[in-house]
Amino acid sequence: MAITDLMEELPMVQGRSRPIRILNRLTVVTSDASHFRPNSAEYRRFDLLAVQPTSEKLFHAACLVYDIDIICIPVTEKHPFFFKRAPVNGAVDRGVVFEVSYSAAIRDSTMRRYTITNAVCLMEVCRGKNVVVSSAAETFLDLRGPYDVTNLGLLFGLSDTDSKEAISSTCRSAVLHAETRKTANGVIYTFKRTVESLDQEEEEQHQHHQESADSEAPTAKRTKAE
Repeated sequence: MAITDLMEELPMVQGRSRPIRILNRLTVVTSDASHFRPNSAEYRRFDLLAVQPTSEKLFHAACLVYDIDIICIPVTEKHPFFFKRAPVNGAVDRGVVFEVSYSAAIRDSTMRRYTITNAVCLMEVCRGKNVVVSSAAETFLDLRGPYDVTNLGLLFGLSDTDSKEAISSTCRSAVLHAETRKTANGVIYTFKRTVESLDQEEEEQHQHHQESADSEAPTAKRTKAE
């Protein structure tokens, strides 16, 4: 279902004069290496690319080889293997994030146990780095507010700071990673420029232009004299 089927116009971002941006995503559940086809034209239609590996070998490949943005951690069953620090650190260094969803834990007590167990095992290895907490909601009743999700992150083994980042800055990092993935070795670097820095830059440019004009003045006089 397209977003236009639900609403005619997208709501505006609070404090800005532009509508919210809707991203689409593809999640590939891989039980064999052939299931992931990075050169497929279908993959290019999606803004975010996620993989849910079902074996340790495929998990290593997703962490170290696959050109993806998100690695999904299963929450409906016990994780079939142990997380190892080398591939997890490799994924963190590459900017790939790990996703833990919470809606299954709300619907069923057994899935709640699997979700918490798998998430805690991951946090013991990655130490809360590059983790996002999402809903994976099937209905609007499964959705929770940001403060509730932050508290759920504490149950998953995240610290208070990491839990807040899991629903804010880490999500933004995943989107930036997806944008750079579509380019050949692309890099996007963002920073906030203060008013003082802008004034200083303008002053330096004005001084540079003044020095250039002063250096060219004698030459102009000599040309006129000749």
